[in-house]
Amino acid sequence: MRSPEGLAVVGLLVITVALPAAAQRSPNPWALPVVPVNSPASSGSGQPQLAVSSRGILLSWVERQGRMATLKFSEYASSGWTTARVVASGDNWFVNWADVPSVFRLSSGTIVGHWLQMSGPGTYAYDVRLASSTDNGRTFSRSFLPHHDGTQTEHGFASLFSVGRGLGLVWLDGREMHGDGQGAPAQAAGGAMTLRYAAFGPDGQQTADLVVDNRVCECCPTTAAVTADGPIVAYRNRTDQEIRDIHVSRLENGKWTAGQPVADDHWNITGCPVNGPMLSARGRNVALAWFTGKENQNRSFVAFSRDSGRTFGPPIRVDDEGSLGRVDADLLEDGSAVVSWIEHANRVAQFRVRRVEASGAKSPSVTVATISSDRTSGYPRIAVHANQLVMAWVEHPAGARTGDVSQLQIRTAVATLPVTAR
Repeated sequence: MRSPEGLAVVGLLVITVALPAAAQRSPNPWALPVVPVNSPASSGSGQPQLAVSSRGILLSWVERQGRMATLKFSEYASSGWTTARVVASGDNWFVNWADVPSVFRLSSGTIVGHWLQMSGPGTYAYDVRLASSTDNGRTFSRSFLPHHDGTQTEHGFASLFSVGRGLGLVWLDGREMHGDGQGAPAQAAGGAMTLRYAAFGPDGQQTADLVVDNRVCECCPTTAAVTADGPIVAYRNRTDQEIRDIHVSRLENGKWTAGQPVADDHWNITGCPVNGPMLSARGRNVALAWFTGKENQNRSFVAFSRDSGRTFGPPIRVDDEGSLGRVDADLLEDGSAVVSWIEHANRVAQFRVRRVEASGAKSPSVTVATISSDRTSGYPRIAVHANQLVMAWVEHPAGARTGDVSQLQIRTAVATLPVTAR
């Protein structure tokens, strides 16, 4: 396969997979040529995020040198990755493998970045900071907050999306958990973690500040997408009985609907699994991927909706033998979805992808990379734009010291999707 112009190809792996006869739904096999490409991120990089806009795919990440952390981004289009640009830097950031900053292009073209900044001495006392750019990332505004409670508590796991030509976001908010007001860890504080929403108009003025759910899991990432009927968010709920299943809520007439479970996993777990869902939407079609450890069986699933997330079909298992979760999903034009997860079997962790149809048919899985099974691997990411699938993950070199972030490196790859799966 010919590499995209401007990309340095470091290897070529062509994998052709065909649906088993019993699950055949397409007359053509799903050929997926995966081309590793040079990453725009330097060594010491982690926390990859991918965001799709009409212009292409944005990759964002954090690079660390000592105490200094820098949020950077690059854009992928037909000509390859652009030169990395800086959103913000600081020596007082909260940098975590699961609570990941992001860079997102709004429908207006404005680029918005978010990161996490310490607000007090407590381990979990940090805020969501936002900054915007109207000149394609050359310069960014002064940072601002979407929350105004002033508590030194956890504010994180934010998901950004477009609301008209403005910005919407949801985040986990620990203002009800502050206990003594000293930013105590969530596990030691009283009250409940909440999911909150804020919106900003094209002029940057805040237009909404609402509660989405008043009791959620404390540290599972959130996800959001925009359907033809409006925004939808997904998150891990938490009941008084410690059932922590994935719920969805939709923004209708300026209000968020009561959270509803996507599937009745009924996973009872007393601590946060730090494993969030991922949403993708095209029109009224929605795909939602998630992880559950119910009955000590670690599995990853996807479910489809044809009515903007009001109802979902049955869960479809996506892993082969066992999973660490950390899923991602992206809908394709034909209504199927590419789903990714970390497969974990025989003490080996692999970043895998496969195509899944709402009928339950699925292609054999494709291994993109073998990665570390510990938290340094973070959340691998996928994104689809036009006919290309872009993948990003963190590589931890063999022999590197555990916890040595200076040796972490974000890797990227691209695959041209078959005509039947665009």
